[in-house]
Amino acid sequence: MQNTAETGPDAPIDTTPLLDDPYAACAALREAGPVHRITGTDGQPAWLVTRYDDVRGALADPRLSLDKRHAAPGSYRGFTLPPALDANLLNMDPPDHTRIRRLVAQAFTPRRIDALRALVRRIADELLDAMAANGRAELVTDYAGPLPITVICDLLGIPAAHRRDFLAWSDALLTPDPGRPHARKEAVGAMLEFYTDLIAAKRATPGDDLLSDLIAVRDHTPGDAATDRLTEDELTSLAFLILFAGYENTVQLIGNATLALLDHPERLGALRRNPAELSATVEEFLRYDGPAALAIRRFPVEDIEIGGARIPAGECVLLSLASANRDPARFPAPDAFDPTRDPTGHLALGHGIHYCLGAPLARMEAETAIDALISRFPGLRLDIPRDEVRHRRTIRARGLISLPVAW
Repeated sequence: MQNTAETGPDAPIDTTPLLDDPYAACAALREAGPVHRITGTDGQPAWLVTRYDDVRGALADPRLSLDKRHAAPGSYRGFTLPPALDANLLNMDPPDHTRIRRLVAQAFTPRRIDALRALVRRIADELLDAMAANGRAELVTDYAGPLPITVICDLLGIPAAHRRDFLAWSDALLTPDPGRPHARKEAVGAMLEFYTDLIAAKRATPGDDLLSDLIAVRDHTPGDAATDRLTEDELTSLAFLILFAGYENTVQLIGNATLALLDHPERLGALRRNPAELSATVEEFLRYDGPAALAIRRFPVEDIEIGGARIPAGECVLLSLASANRDPARFPAPDAFDPTRDPTGHLALGHGIHYCLGAPLARMEAETAIDALISRFPGLRLDIPRDEVRHRRTIRARGLISLPVAW
């Protein structure tokens, strides 16, 4: 892992250590150099940026585009979505990004999110009620997963009968089964068909939900107000992104946070004694073991320099949020879980114009879920040996496959 950017594109380093022990691997890379040539998530060479200052600067650099049309020919083979799901904020730059984000931002203001807190607590309590009698549970499938999918589906107005389907589709996209090579494609096809039918149904009978509101914006904005309109593909893609991103990030945050507390019983005890510290503790969860190891890939629109490395236009750039948030140049003793520290400036939810739109919702759900869990089960503990806990094997996200617990 000593090869750096100066070795050129013909010698990408082995990324296996990032799968096996990501934080130790990030520390070695950070120490060796600020930018490295690796094999990216699509099997193609990519540039990995590891140090806090470089990652933060790159997140807000307008020369780094999210639009795949800026990728150099043959340099990127990301998973292909149909246009009706691909026209979303993760593939857009201004002005389209600005227009669409403005349309949906009002659904995620702190005031509106705070109004959802009671609903989220009720959902959490119902899930815990269902778990309580058994004395043990698999926390990801029984709690961390169902909670955010229920909240997002309520927000969008998706019927409860379809929520189990969305869990299965999301898992197929997040963690493809090598034994089912077509599962991701099948999940995408099923999601597209569902959204198409749902949008048609809500056009006919609107509800009091975010998706109905977005349909109204799409259908009733005057034709000459182009800056405020959604295309049909943008409408479908936005609904897909809100559901998928809202589920993925939150389920991983709740799971990682619970594990961090179980690993640090003194911190768990302190939090029980002083629940007012929960908000600050969630910020440390995000810094310490956040749900996204990498920011969404970017493509320079011109030749640029990051950390002393010259990166040609169109080549894939990966920004390591996990590495930046453990950079000792920014956070003293970064490998320690310390809710008393000042985690201000962590990059777990991004930075700049692409900062996570659902950040207020993710924070509130994590706070509510953890508070409800540790209040209900004061004897909460791992139900398997610690060395048997397994994370999803990917350099892109940071989440648990399962978390068996007992009380």
